[in-house]
Amino acid sequence: MPYFDAASAAPLHPVARQALLAALDEGWADPARLHREGRRARLLLDAAREAAAEAVGCRPDELTFTSSGTRAIHSGISGALAGRRRVGRHLVVSAVEHSAVLHSAAAHESGGGSFTEVPVDGTGAVDPEAYGSALREDTGLACLQSANHEVGTEQPVAEVAGVCRAAGVPLLVDAAQSLGWGPVPAGWSLLTASAHKWGGPAGVGLLAVRKGVRFATQGPVDERESGRAAGFEDIPAIVAAAASLRAVRAEAAAESVRLRALVERIRTRVPALVPDVEVVGDPLRRLPHLVTFSCLYVDGETLLHELDRAGFSVSSGSSCTSSTLTPSHVLRAMGVLSEGNVRVSLPAGTSDEEVDRFLEVLPPAVAGVREKLGAPAATAPSPAPAASLVVDALGRRCPIPVIELAKVIGEVPVGGTVTVLSDDEAARLDIPAWCAMREQEYVGEEPADRGSAYVVRRLS
Repeated sequence: MPYFDAASAAPLHPVARQALLAALDEGWADPARLHREGRRARLLLDAAREAAAEAVGCRPDELTFTSSGTRAIHSGISGALAGRRRVGRHLVVSAVEHSAVLHSAAAHESGGGSFTEVPVDGTGAVDPEAYGSALREDTGLACLQSANHEVGTEQPVAEVAGVCRAAGVPLLVDAAQSLGWGPVPAGWSLLTASAHKWGGPAGVGLLAVRKGVRFATQGPVDERESGRAAGFEDIPAIVAAAASLRAVRAEAAAESVRLRALVERIRTRVPALVPDVEVVGDPLRRLPHLVTFSCLYVDGETLLHELDRAGFSVSSGSSCTSSTLTPSHVLRAMGVLSEGNVRVSLPAGTSDEEVDRFLEVLPPAVAGVREKLGAPAATAPSPAPAASLVVDALGRRCPIPVIELAKVIGEVPVGGTVTVLSDDEAARLDIPAWCAMREQEYVGEEPADRGSAYVVRRLS
């Protein structure tokens, strides 16, 4: 069964498995002890730190192993802000950061601090100039991911780092998605990553803090990991994480070329095979293994189940597959279609045949979901005299409000309007996106007794 969700967690690399098994026998003792077993464990831990630091591009004594990438982010943000509290308590993040960053920002705000979200363009990238404008005299820290976890867009890290350096603000880079493909551009002050994203074991994160960056660890401190990560080190997992990082880096140049070609095949073939699809994210400046697209008139959860039944494991940022019933904050910030969203992230070793098979099963899977939902199969019929219509889609989730809009747009004359009443948050994204795809005019959103009223004018 092809696994196409490497952005969530990559399969365990063979080198990681070998290193893990070997370290289970050699690295079980306490590395803080001076006896033979402790010294052996310390040698393994030090060697792993040196290997990971080389891949990151920092000194070994700047690198801390944490219990996860999320823990690294939380510790990095809180420690850097505490270390620079005399400068100020303002934090700057991009609007498409991983939820771990946004959760840290919210916690910081609830504790009396403040933060600014820098908007992104339609591809999911920040503008360095706009990012610089968000920096203030009281900004203690700035955060920017190296590449987006949902749409694959690479961020202008080097340019933003230059802006932050000129302002005297340290930059924390979340490199979870990109570190396995190569080093992060220079200029960062703090860096975080997570081993299970590159084929290492889960439960190992990296936090690198450059010398000279003011940093004050929050919470209880012990003697482990220079006081930045409390608790007994999981040496076998750390060894496996470092070994697999070195291994995937050695394979990255060739594998990225091969996977980029497969992703490009998906990017070009899906819109040709499936009507009413929007491929999102930057087409060029992106991760080599990840592609995301959204399908009109499709329930994301149902589509993922259909693909799973066909033998393909993928993921989604659609509100129809989330527990919050709201669209992904990444898709919302980009202003792109959220319904029927599919993220394909190919692990190393994915074959041409697996991608071709995916392209075979996707069209009937989408068509089947649309048929179940009663989506329009063709363009709307000729107009009737009614100058305006109101569609009541209150209480109905995506993609039903858009489907109902598509069904009736042909019942108003050119210049007439359709007002869609909806209390689904996804409609705020998906109705304007439908208008752009169908070349109709999105007039705007108006208040309603319940939910919102979205007004669309027929242009053709």
